[in-house]
Amino acid sequence: MNENPSRVEAFSDGVFAIAITLLILEIRVPHGGAGGLWRALLALWPSYIAFLMSFFVILIEWVNHHELLRMVRGVNYPFMFANGLLLLTITFLPFPTAVLAANLATPDAGAAVAFYCATFMVNALCWNILFNTIVRGRLLRDEVSPATVASVRRTYYGAMTVYVIAAALAFVQPALGLALNVLLWIVFIRLGYRSESSVSERS
Repeated sequence: MNENPSRVEAFSDGVFAIAITLLILEIRVPHGGAGGLWRALLALWPSYIAFLMSFFVILIEWVNHHELLRMVRGVNYPFMFANGLLLLTITFLPFPTAVLAANLATPDAGAAVAFYCATFMVNALCWNILFNTIVRGRLLRDEVSPATVASVRRTYYGAMTVYVIAAALAFVQPALGLALNVLLWIVFIRLGYRSESSVSERS
């Protein structure tokens, strides 16, 4: 089987859209009480942080998923299951983010950061599984250069290694472990899935 990836992309976009929309449900509507409404709104700051972080991370993941599928000419059974496994980790991301926001200023900060980084470690593993499934299944478009494949693979492997280090480091230096994790956001924002030559050929 080697089908057009349009249905897989539509399904994946739906999962991303639902995951990113449900984030706002984690912010509970406050009631004024003795301290007043403003105090109650300010007390929700961990939820605001979790919402913003989750939204931004899922957005980055969606952009990367979109760009990855632009490299694909078809899909097969292994691809669909690997893609589903990746989507599973993405829908889970808001939970460790909420745990992180709620415990960042507590003695449990190390465990919260380690849990957060470990979640991304599993997520990175799924990105590697999906990309290796694409390459081994020969599902890439002809215009995708070997240099682009090597660049994406190197970034995916490197990210998983950094997440492992960040999770281990979190138990000793939570702030440093979290900083390593956040730095990878920049890496994935700047990751190029198409070489200049392939872009010019398609143009």
